Amino acid sequence: MNDTNTDAAIEVMEVADSAVKSKRKNRFESAQPVLEKLFEYYPHLFGERFLPLKLGIFQELMAAHPEVFKRDALKTALGVHTRSTRYLQSVAAGLKRHDLEGKPVEDVAPEHVFLSIMEVFQRRQARSKDDLKPKLRAQLVAAYEASGLSRQDYLSRLPLLDEAIASQLDDAIAEVEQQRARRAALVMAYESSGKSVEEFSASLGMEVAQVRTALKERR
Repeated sequence: MNDTNTDAAIEVMEVADSAVKSKRKNRFESAQPVLEKLFEYYPHLFGERFLPLKLGIFQELMAAHPEVFKRDALKTALGVHTRSTRYLQSVAAGLKRHDLEGKPVEDVAPEHVFLSIMEVFQRRQARSKDDLKPKLRAQLVAAYEASGLSRQDYLSRLPLLDEAIASQLDDAIAEVEQQRARRAALVMAYESSGKSVEEFSASLGMEVAQVRTALKERR
């Protein structure tokens, strides 16, 4: 490709990037009046702290405020809200979905937690010179552990991953599987010991709370 063609290609990419940014800006600006109304009515969901929204919240909002919200405008506003980094952080943290009253009603699907973790990581890493992979690893470990799923079941819920992400997830899963195996061995040793939890803990030099936690999780 000669210099003229290269310059032309760069110009096309810059124009396309500018168009995408302009479209996003326009969508955000058009959503602002609706987002302000949502904050007014439901500050516990759309205020200083964002919470994951229950599935079907759109229909409930339309039913609750038919005179206030227009379908397309509300749909756009909720799209802007749920794609925001603050909202994705709440999903990535493993918080439950909440209804209009602010009550937790259901778990977020493990795959949605994972995808939110990765999206937040990619956004932050793009703006940071620091290596954020250690924090990502800790989040993936916590998310996989909280899912309670086997490796096969967990992976079956996820889309096709690129090599770098798959490697990070493999390491996280391996760490959790090791932890689960240690807890299982600890429980088996306790059950065959014939000792009380306190006696068993003392024999291993462990805190009683650690053993009780392992027993509770295993059961």
